[in-house]
Amino acid sequence: MTIEIAKTKEALGESAAEKAMELINGAIRKNGHAYFIAATGASQFEFLAALTKDPSRVDWKKTTMFHLDEYVGIPDTHPASFRKYMRERFITRVNPGTVHLIEGDAKNTAAECARLKTLISKCVIDVAFVGIGENGHLAFNDPPADFTTKEPYLVVDLDEKCRRQQMGEGWFKTLADVPPQAVSMSVNEIMRANAVIASVPDKRKAQAVADCLTGPVTPEHPSSILQHHPNAFIYLDAASASLLPSAK
Repeated sequence: MTIEIAKTKEALGESAAEKAMELINGAIRKNGHAYFIAATGASQFEFLAALTKDPSRVDWKKTTMFHLDEYVGIPDTHPASFRKYMRERFITRVNPGTVHLIEGDAKNTAAECARLKTLISKCVIDVAFVGIGENGHLAFNDPPADFTTKEPYLVVDLDEKCRRQQMGEGWFKTLADVPPQAVSMSVNEIMRANAVIASVPDKRKAQAVADCLTGPVTPEHPSSILQHHPNAFIYLDAASASLLPSAK
């Protein structure tokens, strides 16, 4: 696990994007194609802005994108839909060759998970883009996260702290508006990626960062599992890193 601390969230985004392009371009040179997992949320704003600033730096037509998570039961027109977010902030800017999005409003979520499993099980993921939640969640795997399932995608219950984070970031007007469930990529599927890039800005993430990066690896702090990934690159800003021992 490699940790890089930038002074600002903008600098964090630039550094994370440079590493992402390095890994994707390396996979294309080696294999002719790159497979990656894309994340959403406020923590990804600066990273995605930097990654899409100059689309010519990556041959995006030679990439396949998988989606990290999506709320159950909301259409892709909803302001909080992660499909809407990805189209507006990433997909329409770089036009990946193939895009696999999670249909959170599918009539049968079990069948949707099975569909995604069939697709992703055929691929070796070159790099996964993730964040770390205020409760330490990885994707929507809230504590205590399932560290044992081998299913690539699953339906998960969202705890109150997670749902309050979504409301606090402005995606929903009230806590009651936040869906209680989501379709999420599993912890083990994220860990299956050849590399992981975690972009984690802001003071509100500082405690989770300290718990997950310096404490024991435990389902109670889901993102702590990244300590076990040989190619995990963690990008922090001064605020999110403020509770790390080295910052004191």
